[in-house]
Amino acid sequence: MSLLGLPQGLQKDKAPGLSLKRQLLLWLLLPQLVLWLVGGLLAYRIALNYAEKGIDQSLTQSVRSLARQVKPMGSGLLVDFPRAARDIIEQDPTDRVSYMVSSPPGQFVLGNSMLPDPLLDVRVEPGEPLIYEALLDKKPVRVALLEVNYGEADAPQRLRVQVAKSLAVQQRIARELVADMLLPLLLLGALLGIVVYIGVGRGLQPLNRLEALLGDRTQRSFTTLSPIELTQAPQEVHSLAEAVNHMLAAVRRSLGQEKRFINDAAHQLRTPLAGLISQTELALTERDPQALQDRLTKVHSGALRSAHLVHQLLSLARTEADIQQKPLDIAALAREVAREWTPRAIAAGIDLGFEGDDKLITQGEKLLLREALSNLIDNALHYAGRGAAVTLRVQSQEGQAIVEVEDNGPGLSEEDLPRMFERFWRASEVPGGCGLGLSIVAEIALRHGGSAQALSVLPQGLCVRLSLPAAKCRPVSESI
Repeated sequence: MSLLGLPQGLQKDKAPGLSLKRQLLLWLLLPQLVLWLVGGLLAYRIALNYAEKGIDQSLTQSVRSLARQVKPMGSGLLVDFPRAARDIIEQDPTDRVSYMVSSPPGQFVLGNSMLPDPLLDVRVEPGEPLIYEALLDKKPVRVALLEVNYGEADAPQRLRVQVAKSLAVQQRIARELVADMLLPLLLLGALLGIVVYIGVGRGLQPLNRLEALLGDRTQRSFTTLSPIELTQAPQEVHSLAEAVNHMLAAVRRSLGQEKRFINDAAHQLRTPLAGLISQTELALTERDPQALQDRLTKVHSGALRSAHLVHQLLSLARTEADIQQKPLDIAALAREVAREWTPRAIAAGIDLGFEGDDKLITQGEKLLLREALSNLIDNALHYAGRGAAVTLRVQSQEGQAIVEVEDNGPGLSEEDLPRMFERFWRASEVPGGCGLGLSIVAEIALRHGGSAQALSVLPQGLCVRLSLPAAKCRPVSESI
């Protein structure tokens, strides 16, 4: 048997999924990795943006400085740009800076004649630098363009100055910035991963203890399982342990009921079955037809008693199972049960009647309440005696649905009343009973959140009262 009481063959074999620890680590560390990668991309873009702004500012200053070195002279231009300055600008091959002076715009004067012009649809304002990207020798460059006007008013001319700078430095600066930022973040992420791994392991220790406690209990008998106690554990684990304790209590209760039922059945059936065996053995040796008939009559009576006992034992076991309560009219159910028992009451010479409310709603399980009412009437008809009167009464009283079966038979003494609902206890030697009927009634009342009580009736008689919580009471007086 497994922990839940199911045979191993009925449990489905399923491949275990990821452990809780791995799932927690996956959900905690994977987002960190994703965020680190996204952060790296964003940092790279930001670094490129700032490097681009630095290059644009440098190019703007360079193009303005170069434009100031070009001075109009008569009908020509004087370019005051020494060879040494040009060598300094172009000396770094990785950070190549090119320039070109053209006038009118597009006609080469000085510098690198391969510098590309801006797009045709771009409007260039004199005195305002224009920044754009282009390809020089199949390599991306950033170009600053500045146009200035010179010459006489009647013969205006325009000068274009362009300075281009490679983007290799921009990309190198961006990579260095990203590396400087992401490397510490990577180290911090690794440290955080270690802390998360240790924290998850420590956090799951209560579950490991719970597993160990459950594994220890699987080695014991279910009837001796004790509740799980976790003194130090998170609230969720305490809730889980409480749920497991409820399950273990239900298992103990179920197996205890099963054991008690087996013990009761074995104890109570032993005597009548022994009697049946004895009578049948004697009947087999009888030669007198009348004596054989007497033996068979006793066998039949014993079989009836055994059948009645088995029925009562099964009813008792059914009352101990879980029930689902639904709204029902207890008054209508009582009238229906009274009508079913009327033929037997007439045969026994007993006046069986019903009185009380026309409708009384309570919460309950119809089959069990019918069993309780049948046992109450059966008990009254069995012990009240011929000529007695038995009354089944249903009424509402202080939020309770009260069901009473009252008779004017011999009744019981005050000393015997508290023992009426004990199992297998009988106050009378009248044949036919087994001492389980009223204990079943008490158990059914308890399962419905009510109670059963035995009261003496003056001048003589007995009243068994069943109290149930009333869901909705609409009493209408009726007497039959």
